[in-house]
Amino acid sequence: MTTSSFTTDGEDPALVLSGTGPRPTAVALAGPRARVEARVTGRGKTWRAVIPLAAARWGGPALPLPTGTYRLVMEGIEADPPEPLALAQLGTLRASVDGFEVRIGPPVDPAYDSGEGQDALERRYATRPGGLENAVFFESFYGRNASCNPLAIDRELARRAPEVTRYWSVVDLSVRVPDGAIAVVDGSPEWWRARGASRLLVINDWLRRRFSRRPGQVVLQTWHGTPLKRLALHRPGFDPRRMVAVVRESRRWNVLLAQNPYASRILTKAYAFLTRPVWVEGYPRNDVLVTGGSDETRTALGIGAAEKVVLYAPTWRDDRDEMVDFIDPARLARELDAVVLVRGHSRTLQPGHDAEGPRVVDVTGFPDTSQLLLLADALVTDYSSVMFDYSATGKPLFFLVPDMEHYRGELRGFYFDLAKYAPGPLVRTHDELVAAVRDHDPSVYAEKYARWRAQFNARDDGRASERVVSRILDQGFVDAD
Repeated sequence: MTTSSFTTDGEDPALVLSGTGPRPTAVALAGPRARVEARVTGRGKTWRAVIPLAAARWGGPALPLPTGTYRLVMEGIEADPPEPLALAQLGTLRASVDGFEVRIGPPVDPAYDSGEGQDALERRYATRPGGLENAVFFESFYGRNASCNPLAIDRELARRAPEVTRYWSVVDLSVRVPDGAIAVVDGSPEWWRARGASRLLVINDWLRRRFSRRPGQVVLQTWHGTPLKRLALHRPGFDPRRMVAVVRESRRWNVLLAQNPYASRILTKAYAFLTRPVWVEGYPRNDVLVTGGSDETRTALGIGAAEKVVLYAPTWRDDRDEMVDFIDPARLARELDAVVLVRGHSRTLQPGHDAEGPRVVDVTGFPDTSQLLLLADALVTDYSSVMFDYSATGKPLFFLVPDMEHYRGELRGFYFDLAKYAPGPLVRTHDELVAAVRDHDPSVYAEKYARWRAQFNARDDGRASERVVSRILDQGFVDAD
């Protein structure tokens, strides 16, 4: 018989299992993006396993487990499922046990975890008396991580205006926020208060939930990439509901940031953002590609100094939840004699499981794509906007596009002919990709690469964050004094 309980005696909450009879050789919680091992003790007739509900990844601190369902693994014995545990609030997370499944959730009071509760919080903070704080509310990819342009702007703002309060919207406390920032969990009273009280909101995707702009609030939409695939009002098929949603969303934004003039033209039309300011300043997230080093990231990922690194980073597909599987990453690592990093799109972070294999590192959960681009000796992508970022490095690009006709003709459509202008080879199969990487001659694509960089990377000069923050401060969106 196995009993179970939760404890918060230590610094982090834990699940405690106790049993009689033979002791298991190992106990763990295994989830799609994290695994934690228990400390198992006991001899003779009883044993005890303490499973921390926190994990450290990428060389960072131990943080609460990401939200999701975990499988309880007990090796070495034929174990009965532990006694069920009802949903418990454990400070930094919520957890429950049902058979061999352990469910982890964000630390939001159940009283607010409903449509009615969220409506009440929205009304409270939209109508509360008092002025705005000298604060910025940051959100990246719906709070799944602290990354992209908002992260680069945060770092520059913290350097130049450290007295400004910086809130980061996160889905749960497994998301590591920048030093000096305050994490606010999506949907919590603190989240609603921070979003309603901050003078400036810096986001890179749509604003979630209802948003009532308070007098004096400014929303800076940085977006998250120069588009190849059609967006918003330009997507295939006439959908009146989508059109209404797009226009309603873009009216929430005061300023739009674009990486280059091409992106400015596309985004303003795709989001009907035709009469408000667009800042064409390059992408702050790409500053590191010009000015940074990769030693810290290499160490965090456990990659040797002499190892070649290939990054595979496809975009998401509208007709599937998980990342595409057009390559065998372990085979690719073996055939190219390189470490292969597998990076799924942010929309595939929660679905699916980490890729595994010799010299394969799944970095879908790694917080900052820019650091991976800086580390990689070559990028393999398809239709992802990372192509426009990685080209700032001048390093080789390869396009694995076995479904291009379907993607271009049915799913999304393109703004230009990728095959005509791509600064690297387009291939259809795993074998073609291996041959293209092995036989790559940069001179073949030198002219195309130069034209590509002139069009898309002219402002990616390592100073985009500085320019954006200067405009924020000059226009008084927040105060530096």
